[in-house]
Amino acid sequence: MGAAPAEPVEWLDLVNERDEVTGRVTREDAWAWRLPVRVVNAFLVNARGQLWIPRRTQTKRTFPGCLDMSVGGHVESGESYEQAFRRETREELNLNVDDLPWREIAAFSPFQTPLSTFMRVYELRADEAPAFNTADFSGAEWLTPAELLERVARGDPAKGDLAELVRRCYPT
Repeated sequence: MGAAPAEPVEWLDLVNERDEVTGRVTREDAWAWRLPVRVVNAFLVNARGQLWIPRRTQTKRTFPGCLDMSVGGHVESGESYEQAFRRETREELNLNVDDLPWREIAAFSPFQTPLSTFMRVYELRADEAPAFNTADFSGAEWLTPAELLERVARGDPAKGDLAELVRRCYPT
């Protein structure tokens, strides 16, 4: 019997406190050493102001079974924030951002906030739930920001930065 094939190495840009690229690092090393890298997150918002909040599958390496942002992922080495946002939205939600109204709503630094990484946050507008990637998410529901924060406060497991992002981007 042969060994299982190794996952491909995911290279990320290592950045300084001004979000300027200083080198490259693997995703595993970035998280193991808490090195500053870049991510994108997005919220799908309907006309009622509800956020489409998915639950991660139990097979995810990090935060299995947790509530998550509508879209989230690392900015790969050499990629821009917007390119990563477009790629992740296509991979996770099977949506082309050019087919929906969207905008960047925030940019955060881990040196100035309690958030884990440099991140850009986007908002997509749609009233229909997407045909999401079932390898990423086991299900989803529409929740107001207040409902989501209440669920997390009551102990519903959530991805690390989710509640803080919602508080910062959608104050109640």
